[in-house]
Amino acid sequence: MSLTLRILLALIAGLVAGALLPADVGTLLLPISDAVGNLWLQALQMTIIPLIAGLLFTGIAQAAGTAGGGRMAGQALLAFLGLLIFSAGWAMLFVPLLLDGWPAPAEAAAAIIRNSTGQAAAVGEIKVDLGKWLLSLVPANIFDVLAKGDMLPVVTFISVFALAATRLDDARRGLLVSMFDAIKDAMLVLVGWIFLVAPLGVLALAISVGIKAGLGAFGLLGHYIAVLVAVQVGLIILIYPVTMILGRVSPLAFARAALPAQAVAVSTQSSIASLPAIFDGAERLGLPEATSRVVLPLAVSIFRITSPCANIAVVLYCGHLYGMEHSTLAFVGALLASLVAAVSTGGLPGSITFLAACVPIANAMGVPIAVLPLLLAVELVPDVFRTLGNVTADLGVTAILARDGKRPPLDSAG
Repeated sequence: MSLTLRILLALIAGLVAGALLPADVGTLLLPISDAVGNLWLQALQMTIIPLIAGLLFTGIAQAAGTAGGGRMAGQALLAFLGLLIFSAGWAMLFVPLLLDGWPAPAEAAAAIIRNSTGQAAAVGEIKVDLGKWLLSLVPANIFDVLAKGDMLPVVTFISVFALAATRLDDARRGLLVSMFDAIKDAMLVLVGWIFLVAPLGVLALAISVGIKAGLGAFGLLGHYIAVLVAVQVGLIILIYPVTMILGRVSPLAFARAALPAQAVAVSTQSSIASLPAIFDGAERLGLPEATSRVVLPLAVSIFRITSPCANIAVVLYCGHLYGMEHSTLAFVGALLASLVAAVSTGGLPGSITFLAACVPIANAMGVPIAVLPLLLAVELVPDVFRTLGNVTADLGVTAILARDGKRPPLDSAG
């Protein structure tokens, strides 16, 4: 049984047990379940900053090295960036509209927020001062922001540091990359240890939620899953007309070529495992091999089009539970943080990267992160659509970059 499935089962068991416990037993058990659940959560949180530092530094260094490796690779990275921005913009547009028309169950949301923070949610928009926001991007004292856990300035510093390191000679650049790679690997080992007891931690958190929110928590989590699936399905659908317009490929031909890779993606939840089928789809579309053999390995390694879309949607949902409205600057911060997460967390299991990707976005938008572990527990379903969207976009971006090469005419269905 996979870890993700065990976490999901622990969530279900905890919610049911907490909801069905007699009131007097629940009152006695609540302090214990809170302590155990929060202990696991804090253990996970302590790995986030060093893990992000290691992932981000090595991700930027490797991406910069790849961009210098050839014209097509550089074009691919620019195309990835444009599509990632498109993905983030789609979530920022679609999710607030969806939640306005179909809000989360109010009673369950209030109960989960009280469970997470000990108080009711405060409704309203967080006012952000432009000058202070800009100053916060460039920390005067990196150790001070590290101690405070302010993710956006940390991300800014590590990103600029990594770019500066690419200008060093090979020997010294290699030393820095090796150091951050070792930090990343050590943190992944530590995260692996913490995830060994993840079912217990989620069980404890879920029992607390079940005691306070009852079985209504299931309705809220079902609503969350539906929102995450809807925003990703919408993005996947948009890939087809984008590929038609920018790549001059018939939507029907593209759908037929992408279908085998999509089937592999759903069954394996792995972009890398889908690579042979994506190559086959590129051949079906008549895309030049010179383009496919450069773009596709790069795409499955670092391009995750659903990452900004899904991660911003997660944070917007958390903010929705708190009744928050977000300023334009908050969305700008979310965009920057989501792009960084998309670059730095590719190729790792979603259960490990979920918090590492979502916490910086939440921090940039001023959204509390206490609800994230419960949402992580139901990531099994949305994660299928993450992979589905990624492999579809991998083929789509290859078709876009090969638009000047030999291909079937636009109206071809074969």
